[in-house]
Amino acid sequence: HFSLLNQRLQEMGYAYGDFDAHDGLWEMACKTDHDVLVRMALVPRVLEARGLDVTPGMIQRLMKVGDLQSVEILEIIFRDEIGHVEIGSHWFNFLCDARGLNPAVTFKQLLKDYMKGQIRGPFEHAARMKAGFSEIELSTLESMSGENQFDR
Repeated sequence: HFSLLNQRLQEMGYAYGDFDAHDGLWEMACKTDHDVLVRMALVPRVLEARGLDVTPGMIQRLMKVGDLQSVEILEIIFRDEIGHVEIGSHWFNFLCDARGLNPAVTFKQLLKDYMKGQIRGPFEHAARMKAGFSEIELSTLESMSGENQFDR
């Protein structure tokens, strides 16, 4: 994904690092280095999954301005990210089962413990369902973000 985006930036006269970015993914990887279950719950299923929520809107905005090359790149990344998040969901559920934990309850508790009110919506339900989220987990995310599921 980096190569696709970096090449597109270069085509547009920019370079990686020209724009501000956050390091939230790396920070969470460090915070969760003590437990693979916690990491699978939060890195792919919260931080990477945020890309599932925002990418469709980015694609729409780029289509409106006619940047079809960037749209193609984001469509590839979006499709691949569903798979990445799905792998995280698989291992999170596997680890919960191995430890005798309820995945929905565990996910909610980990969100409370680690995200501290930093859950942002709206959520792309179809993509998240493909990526292994349950309806209960999506409802939890919505309630913790203040999103009203009827506003979608």
